[in-house]
Amino acid sequence: MADKRGDSGSDSDSIDEPVVGNVNKFAVVPPGFTGKPKKGHLIFDACFESGNLGRVDYITEFEYDLFIRPDTCNPRFRVWFNFTVENVKSEQRVIFNIVNFSKTKSLYRDGMSPLVKSTSRPRWVRIPAKYVYYYRCPDHRKNYVMSFAFNFDREDDVYQFGYCFPYSYTRLQNYLDNLERRNMDFFNRELLCLTVQQRRLDLLTITHPDNLENESDEKQKLVFITARVHPGETPSSFVCQGIIDFLISNHPIAKILRDYIIFKIVPMLNPDGVFLGNYRCSLMGFDLNRHWLEPSPWAHPTLYATKNLLMELDRNEKYDVDFYIDLHAHSTLMNGFMYGNTYEDMERYERQSVFPKLLCANAEDFSLSNTNFNKDAVKAGTGRRTLGGCMDEKVHCYTLEVSFFSYQTTTTGQSVAYTEEAYMKLGRNVVRTFLDYYKLVGGISAKPSSSIVPKPGFFRQRDRQNNERAMSESAVRQFDNYSGQRFLDRNQARSMEYSINSSNAFSEAPTSIRLQLKERKF
Repeated sequence: MADKRGDSGSDSDSIDEPVVGNVNKFAVVPPGFTGKPKKGHLIFDACFESGNLGRVDYITEFEYDLFIRPDTCNPRFRVWFNFTVENVKSEQRVIFNIVNFSKTKSLYRDGMSPLVKSTSRPRWVRIPAKYVYYYRCPDHRKNYVMSFAFNFDREDDVYQFGYCFPYSYTRLQNYLDNLERRNMDFFNRELLCLTVQQRRLDLLTITHPDNLENESDEKQKLVFITARVHPGETPSSFVCQGIIDFLISNHPIAKILRDYIIFKIVPMLNPDGVFLGNYRCSLMGFDLNRHWLEPSPWAHPTLYATKNLLMELDRNEKYDVDFYIDLHAHSTLMNGFMYGNTYEDMERYERQSVFPKLLCANAEDFSLSNTNFNKDAVKAGTGRRTLGGCMDEKVHCYTLEVSFFSYQTTTTGQSVAYTEEAYMKLGRNVVRTFLDYYKLVGGISAKPSSSIVPKPGFFRQRDRQNNERAMSESAVRQFDNYSGQRFLDRNQARSMEYSINSSNAFSEAPTSIRLQLKERKF
């Protein structure tokens, strides 16, 4: 059932031996050892939600080869890893070699490093780049290997290592459950369909309730956003949560947008793949983002339901679908950026260049130079390409990408590693950009005095009595600056917390380990 189409997500199909299933409390002991594992005999585990580690080989007491489990029903994709290590000794120093990546191009070349946390330090941090090496290894048919040295400093801790910040299906469900319990009249959650393994495909609608009851001849403007069609691209979920959090907040921009725009969001298009710990594929081995043209109700039920809804909204005379944005993460490029479509109609082509330019003005991590408009054959079947061809020509269809690793600021040019909060901030900036766009095109009315006002006669009497919806543009900007400073202060406070990156957790690798690294020809 594996998808056989060509794809840039996999550069290598070779693997020494089949790796099937995750390790389950697997104790790695020296050859010939019998009996119960001793302290320092590492126990690896990936049998948990979104976990991935298929095999561990003992090389020496200091070194272990680790094999990523391929996506279910598709051995071509081996990138995502997420596993725990326990039964360590204090100050035990090791080298882990991840030996079977399916992609040769990687941000590890540019300083990316794995993430780690432990039971006593639950916040994810990056292993310092000086302990990470990415190289062609003669021991593994000159395939690319990522090796990192690590010092286990607390023997009672369980350590967890990951390719990127995990964002599981259960985390999403808990988040949405909490939002539902708040009983916000402008937020609605519904079940769009069930997956092959009977997990929820959630559809969120965020707008002022009057927009859904509007019986006037004026069409309602609608924005449709999806995320996590590729399960290993976890940054897209943080961006999506940033969008949702901002839209449901009391921020003046959020209130104005809810008054004028209907937002529909599918926050996780591939729940089965996310749960299983796949990088790119669904349970049945399909890269869903190559099957938008003719999704199958039994093989691709989430795509089938989502596309049907989009086409129904596009045909409905009550709505103007203005945007379709699909959120992704990128494994070889820095910053946030967008992909768009090319059209023979020059006016349409120029119209779709407006939103990325506005987003670049709002987000210091967004790159216009990486933004690209294309119709490459390899991208056929993607959401952006398919919907851009079959929906109304007024619909702007984009893929929003964000780096797995870092961004270079537009002001200083310095490279800054992304955090969960930084991904969410990009989501908030996407929402701010919607306001700028709709003001520019006249979708949100503004008086010559720059005051943003509600549409005449639009609100119920109780809303006019209870809410002052008209506010000056300068007030919006002041509130925005205050909000941004709060997030900055919070990040500064977090950076002062003790973490695994502290000096006593990482020290110089012992001479024997340094020699082993040198011998393996990094």
